[in-house]
Amino acid sequence: MKSIYIYGASGHGLVVADIAISCGYENIIFIDDGDNEHLKFEKVKLKNNIPIAFGIGNNIVRAKLFEKVQNSGFKIISLIHPTSIISSSAKIENGTVVMPNVVINAKATIGQGVILNTGSIIEHECKIGDFAHISPNVSLAGNVIVDKFTHIGIGSCIIQGIKIGKKSLIGSGSVVVKDIKDNIKAYGNPCKVIGKINE
Repeated sequence: MKSIYIYGASGHGLVVADIAISCGYENIIFIDDGDNEHLKFEKVKLKNNIPIAFGIGNNIVRAKLFEKVQNSGFKIISLIHPTSIISSSAKIENGTVVMPNVVINAKATIGQGVILNTGSIIEHECKIGDFAHISPNVSLAGNVIVDKFTHIGIGSCIIQGIKIGKKSLIGSGSVVVKDIKDNIKAYGNPCKVIGKINE
């Protein structure tokens, strides 16, 4: 039986588990360090012969756990739903989750630990930094850069050639027509800066 650990047993983790099943995994073992019935990482950290994927939506937490798991010798894998459409020239780093109906077009590059959520579109030559989260139904036109740890809210659109800095948050339904710097919270149509995010 083909087994996999999913780190994180929240709603997001359940969706990731469904993707794992669609990729042929039969035995889903949840790890969750919260107050619940699931295995804690300390119980499995020496059983690193089973691959692991992440079901954690928080970008910063996901990155910290990624490092911990990697240092414990686990094989971190990406999970890509079979309904996604991915160019042969696109590159996807380790630990990324690609959800149903995602499109990744020519020469796009996706960093490690990224979430490409349901129905998102990543057009040609886009660059998505490590541990970013692209929410459902987000559309990125060509040559967009989304830096590491940034979260693009559900249903947002980003026109071609835009750069969004690291650790920023773009609110739901935004239309981004100008570059956004690091550690910025912005939303609207057109998208406007509403504040800074304290590190």
